[in-house]
This record gives sequence, structure tokens and C-alpha cells, in this order.
Amino acid sequence: MYAIIETGGKQLKVEEGQAVSVEKLDVEPGETVTFDKVLFVGGDNVKVGNPHVDGANVTAKVAEHGKGDKIVVFKMKRRKNYRRKQGHRQPFTKVTIDKINA
Repeated sequence: MYAIIETGGKQLKVEEGQAVSVEKLDVEPGETVTFDKVLFVGGDNVKVGNPHVDGANVTAKVAEHGKGDKIVVFKMKRRKNYRRKQGHRQPFTKVTIDKINA
């Protein structure tokens, strides 16, 4: 059984026991978080939401918080002596999917 959930403005396909990285959540490591925005539930009996599946949710346990790989933002205008270099690391929360309730 799998589900498609929406969190942090993104849609993720998740299965039970899978570890996924989502946008940073304000939850301490070791606590449980519930995702209520379930768009689709697949498996033996398929449920499609309009836009969300009624009564469905996904529970997950927060494993850790961290920062992603650094990306470099470089701006330049040729012949104008304009150069700007900036780095960015996106914060994330790693969760392990416990149960898909549909």
C-alpha cells in the first residue's frame, strides 16, 4: 500500500517503513507527526481524493533535522563588473512512515 501526501507545498509518494525528507517541520526528533492531506491511496483498493481523501491520514516518526547540500547562486552581468556569489542550504526533516490509515 502506498499514498501520495502533500506537505511543504510538495507532493510525495510514500510507503510504510520508508524514510523521506520533507520541508522542515516544527517537531522534535522522536515525536510522531500526522499528515492529513492525503491525495491518493493505492494498493488493493484505490482511493482518489477530490482534492483530499476523506478520513485518510499518514502517521510518521521524526528521525532527525538537517540541512541539504549547498547550492551556489551566482549572478553576473558581463562587462559591468557586477558579480554576486551566494550559497544556500535548505533545512529539512527526515521522517519514517509508520502507518497509512485509509
